[in-house]
Amino acid sequence: MCQLLGMNCNTPTDITFSFTGFAQRGGHTDHHADGWGVAFFESGAQHDGIPTGKGLRHFVDHTSAATSPIARLISSYPIKSHNVIAHIRKATQGVVALENCHPFVRELWGRYWVFAHNGDLKDFSPRLHGSFRPVGSTDSERAFAYIMQELAKSHAGVPSVAELTLTLREIAAEIHRFGTFNFLLSNGQALWAHASTQLHYVLRQHPFSHAALVDDDMQVNFAEHTHVNDRVAVVVTTPLTSNEAWVPMQRGELLAFVDGLVL
Repeated sequence: MCQLLGMNCNTPTDITFSFTGFAQRGGHTDHHADGWGVAFFESGAQHDGIPTGKGLRHFVDHTSAATSPIARLISSYPIKSHNVIAHIRKATQGVVALENCHPFVRELWGRYWVFAHNGDLKDFSPRLHGSFRPVGSTDSERAFAYIMQELAKSHAGVPSVAELTLTLREIAAEIHRFGTFNFLLSNGQALWAHASTQLHYVLRQHPFSHAALVDDDMQVNFAEHTHVNDRVAVVVTTPLTSNEAWVPMQRGELLAFVDGLVL
């Protein structure tokens, strides 16, 4: 199975600490060596507490994250964002190729949407119209195309995060019938996480403390790099640190994270 990593926060934050440990699972501390990717929503101004920046930085590579020069760049380059989704792949469907690397990106309602999936969907072949078609050969990208199609059918324009969450719960339950369907999704306004078998999250806020990575000899004192009002939510397949209070999501649960908190 693949590995997922997501971040949602109320102030532009870099993911270098978490990504450093996460990337080691792509062929070093774990066997997920069939490609990786990460997408950062460009941080911009806010309106009513929601980020308005629509730009996206998107990196994918079909080599292992533990050895990729691009992954090393991401680990050392502090790109600040409100919403980040990263993925390291162990291929179950689709060859090892760039077009099959997550996260996938599509446009809907004038916004980028980013999706990454951990799992294996059996006999999932939904009818897709011309607006949303997979480029690669993975079950994951087919699921993403179907989600985008159903969202477009359900809403005429960008609804509220709460409305989107209700619609996504229905779509996720429908796809979940075909197999394991852990996923992360974001349009830059929120981060949605669906747990089919295994996802964990941690909420980092004042008073901040030390954290030590499980997969790398690295630790950080967040109190030295944050302000009292900062909030950061991190979602991952299995906990990245050994000394934080990671919360396991329930099977079939879909959560929306906004401003570093569970909606």
